[in-house]
Amino acid sequence: MIYQNTLAFALEQDEHDPLKSFRQEFLIPQHNGKDAIYLCGNSLGLQPRSAKQHLKAQLDAWETHAVEGWFTGDAPWLSYHKQLIPTLADILGAKPAEVTIMNSLTVNLHLLMVSFYKPTTKRYKILMEAGAFPSDQYAVESQVKFHGYSVEDAVIEVKPREGEVTLRTEDILRQINDNAGELALVLFSGINYYTGQFFDLEAIAKAGHEAGAYVGFDLAHAAGNVPLELHNWGADFASWCSYKYMNSGPGGISGAFVHEKYFADDALSRFAGWWGYRQDKRFLMAPGFQPEIGAEGWNVSTAPILLLALHKASLEIFERAGGLKTLRAKSERLTGYFEYLVNGINQKAGTEVYKIITPANAADRGAQLSVVCKNNARAIFNYLEQNGVMGDWREPDVIRLSAVPLYNSFTDVYNAAECLFKALEATNS
Repeated sequence: MIYQNTLAFALEQDEHDPLKSFRQEFLIPQHNGKDAIYLCGNSLGLQPRSAKQHLKAQLDAWETHAVEGWFTGDAPWLSYHKQLIPTLADILGAKPAEVTIMNSLTVNLHLLMVSFYKPTTKRYKILMEAGAFPSDQYAVESQVKFHGYSVEDAVIEVKPREGEVTLRTEDILRQINDNAGELALVLFSGINYYTGQFFDLEAIAKAGHEAGAYVGFDLAHAAGNVPLELHNWGADFASWCSYKYMNSGPGGISGAFVHEKYFADDALSRFAGWWGYRQDKRFLMAPGFQPEIGAEGWNVSTAPILLLALHKASLEIFERAGGLKTLRAKSERLTGYFEYLVNGINQKAGTEVYKIITPANAADRGAQLSVVCKNNARAIFNYLEQNGVMGDWREPDVIRLSAVPLYNSFTDVYNAAECLFKALEATNS
């Protein structure tokens, strides 16, 4: 696509956007009586208009049926989650049996590491990217300490080269290969939260397995954002959150992927609960845990129906929009346009006032652009907020801006770039 730095171009793109009607399915925050320019879907997705309807339906079922709601009504709670699985599996590139919905992201990572972090005297190290989201760092640190190892010895962090911000795939693979004899687990983010880099998960999974390690992924910033093929890539496990690009509410429910090759592996440890017991015998209340076949066998606690209802509201929109392939096509154009406009600001200014640290190659990023402000960074972010552009601040000088294809427009991106340009003069005066 040949971009143009004009409002007319942005309006024309919006007019011919096959996804333009989906913007109306979300509630957009208001600023001075108009829609704010919301570019923070990487942190919290917007509320679907249908969320209240889905939530009310389950509140009504609770009111009408009380405990019998688990077995009666239009959508009995005992199997309610099964309505969500096919769409979610499509988003993740997984078989439906490989996906379950449960808990929150870090809880799931801990539960999955019970199964897939099995340190031995020889193999006990975990490899991850340096600069992973702190929650992942804390989870990994606590896991290795729980097993009696020191963080300094057992955790390998792959860092960017000197003078670079993002990781090179060859450096990740080399670190895996160099530590092959000691690796128990490779645990990588799908997309780095700070830089927005989309890692080559297929290559990482292949290298990790060749090194004799398990491989798992944190897909917090990838699920609902970029195409995934967890089954075909051979990932052993993964988890994600639903409140970013999947728009399922603050603290929305998470999920877990477990590859089908482990369904009959009795050697895997797991922390068990009643909700993961085989469904055909669950109500016999018998002693001795027998897991349900598939990822659902990793469930622990009863499904939170109200959170599932919010998740269902968003997943229905994904299905009607045509899935990730359709969304990704618009996302690449939208993010590419934003990148073009930001680079244009630098040209106007005659110097690099805004440095994009997210990879320039569309295949190596999702919707997010991480922008380093060379001067007056916090003041620029404040100016954006005061003028109705909602992004995300990261110390010391980065603004994360994500144009989400379901509800953001080319006009949003154009106006946000105009605001970034005006912020230069406003913060220098």
